[in-house]
Amino acid sequence: MARIAVIGAGMGAMATAARLAVAGHRVAVYERASTYGGAVGGFARDGFSFDTGPGLLQLPAVYRDLFVKTGKEPLEDAIGLTQVEPAVRHVFADGQQVDLPNARRGGTAEALDAALGKGSGALWSAFMNRAREAWDRSRRPLLEEPLWPNWQILADREPYPAPVRRRMLRKDLTATTLTGIAELELGGDPRLVALLEQFALASGLDPRTAPASAAVLPYMDDAFGTWAVRGGMRELARAVYERCLARKVEFTFDAPVTRIVEKDGRAAGLELADGSVVEADFVIAGVAPAVLEELLPERPLRGKDEVPPQSGLPSRLTVFLALSGARPEGTPHRTVVHAADRDAELTALFGGGTAVAERPTVTVLRPDDASVVPDAEHEAVTLTVTVPRGARVTDADVDRVIEVAARAVPGLRERLLWHEVRTPSDVAEATGAEGGSVPAPALAAASGAFLHPSNSTLVPGLFAVGGWAHPGGGLPHAGMSGALVAGLIVEGPDFRGSQ
Repeated sequence: MARIAVIGAGMGAMATAARLAVAGHRVAVYERASTYGGAVGGFARDGFSFDTGPGLLQLPAVYRDLFVKTGKEPLEDAIGLTQVEPAVRHVFADGQQVDLPNARRGGTAEALDAALGKGSGALWSAFMNRAREAWDRSRRPLLEEPLWPNWQILADREPYPAPVRRRMLRKDLTATTLTGIAELELGGDPRLVALLEQFALASGLDPRTAPASAAVLPYMDDAFGTWAVRGGMRELARAVYERCLARKVEFTFDAPVTRIVEKDGRAAGLELADGSVVEADFVIAGVAPAVLEELLPERPLRGKDEVPPQSGLPSRLTVFLALSGARPEGTPHRTVVHAADRDAELTALFGGGTAVAERPTVTVLRPDDASVVPDAEHEAVTLTVTVPRGARVTDADVDRVIEVAARAVPGLRERLLWHEVRTPSDVAEATGAEGGSVPAPALAAASGAFLHPSNSTLVPGLFAVGGWAHPGGGLPHAGMSGALVAGLIVEGPDFRGSQ
């Protein structure tokens, strides 16, 4: 039985802790905040409650597997999990709307044909077929196995099978980026372009530079559906935390770690802010790269030929709205209101500035959940916008975001009781990520620019877990990261991936 010290109580760290405890190890988690969950936090006021992190779940199978592998109680016994229907409503710049069903390919094609014109559905379906190939080719090495030492294979091979477009008097064209797919393979319809590019924006990626392999992002929605948790995603964090407690994982909150202790060249424990030292056989760090480097400043964590940590990724602006009046029957759980000026939004996000786009893409979440409101005559609404890292959010920015959201919520201004705001600085405070950056999922190709560092480090006994390590950001990826780190410790360096 090994002693294992875990830095941070985020979702990836807790997923690792539960698996290692079941394997017979003694696991202790040290969290600088006063609660668990990391980015999966919550905010409550006047009987309203909101998620401060992700509001919907993809690939629930990842957490079903965690609960199966760590005990007899299935995930659905711990939380209320339901597929949302429709999966999403899109409100485009020209005012056209389309409701897309949850994980029903034929229904999606029919909806697109009806809203955007005949043939739109066929174009999207053909793209989804190619996206499925990209998923099948990259899923295991990218998500279910430790990052290969020869990771350049992932970096150099584009798994998306882009068709060649023949052009008279011009050389043949293929799509190498997500925007390229939208322009060459989806007919160039600005609404289909916006539909596809939104998946990159929601992950903090520039669709103009994100590789074609980013097609796996919409494929995950299309194939596995979009799920809501009763009471909000914070309930998923609670369920994982309680599973850890049931497996005898120890938690110490309000316990900042100031140093990783080394002995004989390997990680041997932690030093806490109060000066106490915790001895351990393994150390697992569920923190942002800059934080980890500060904990072991004199030792390189990565070799020069290894994948470096990602930097400069965008952050999130979140606005919580408390509304009077009941949620109307038939209201979609999620609505995406697309930017009025695509180019202006992309320039604001990825042009190196810190200003919020004047009229950005806004995701509106309106859960049909009585547990998040004081009574049936009120509604809790969450607005989310991808914004530049370290963005300086003004009252005018928030007002414009609410104005955009009013396109999805009729009578919003008249119903608004109060609002609360979470800015990139709040994200930075909660996660330790510089500028409040939010990690993106790992993607293949593009010379490895969209990969994340391996879970193993150059320091024996020290492992990295969570969104800033392989396989990157997002709730499903955090759970996968936990499975990989647990496997590397239990089975050793010969571990070849989760089953």
